[in-house]
Amino acid sequence: MQKTISKYWPVFVLPTLLAFIIGFIWPFIWGIYLSFQRFTTVSKTTFVGFDNYIQVFKDSTFIHAFWFTAAFTVVSTVFINVFAFAIALVLTRGIRGTNLFRTVYFMPNLIGGILLGYIWQILLNGILANLGKPLLALDEHYGFIGLVILMCWQQIGYMMIIYIAGLQSVPNDLIEAAKIDGATGREILFKIKVPLVMPSITICTFLTLTNSFKLFDQNVALTGGEPSNLSEMLALNIYSTFYGRSGAQWKGIGQAKAVVFFLIVVAISLIQLRFTRSKEVQS
Repeated sequence: MQKTISKYWPVFVLPTLLAFIIGFIWPFIWGIYLSFQRFTTVSKTTFVGFDNYIQVFKDSTFIHAFWFTAAFTVVSTVFINVFAFAIALVLTRGIRGTNLFRTVYFMPNLIGGILLGYIWQILLNGILANLGKPLLALDEHYGFIGLVILMCWQQIGYMMIIYIAGLQSVPNDLIEAAKIDGATGREILFKIKVPLVMPSITICTFLTLTNSFKLFDQNVALTGGEPSNLSEMLALNIYSTFYGRSGAQWKGIGQAKAVVFFLIVVAISLIQLRFTRSKEVQS
């Protein structure tokens, strides 16, 4: 069997590799190339050097979208991981109906972002209207809060599953030994469970961080960037620049924004991975 695999491995690898190159590598390289061009169609381009990138940082809507996205990412990442970990702690204590609770909490993750956005738009606007407050599309602060609520509701259940797996891998004899030595529940949590669950924390933080920064469909459905693009996140800003503005220069600027966006997400993700992995306990 091993000899057969060694002999015919290209038959299995090449189709996937080819699909990866066609579907990801080539569009990525082509996108970087277009970020240095001015164009309306990709067959007719004019090289403009770094002018597109200069215009990116002169665009006040992009700068505002960056800070709005950064604030949203920090708040949602903290809330999602804290609540997901807390729920995981409760559901690993052997209470009745644990499997039912896990299923119910996980289900929102199965619903598409566009549908979730419109559902929560109706719910939150109804609440705001009854309270005499501005609707989501009329106040950026309520739009921000609405996006955080939506993101938490969708992602907490998924992260909870990862935390449950991490907590279940903590050796029971280690916890029992700590109890015998007189450790309190707080000490067991922060000195035993949290350090041993750091690999799960690394994964969940990475997922929530990148998902929050790349949020698009929920932003479109919930606020649409209103009012006056004040609740517009980076992904929606790039889309609006590329497809919503007329003029040959905006296509290239939109593509340059996409490259800058990619670099920002990669840089933040690498910093986060390096930091959280340094806290993991070496077995």
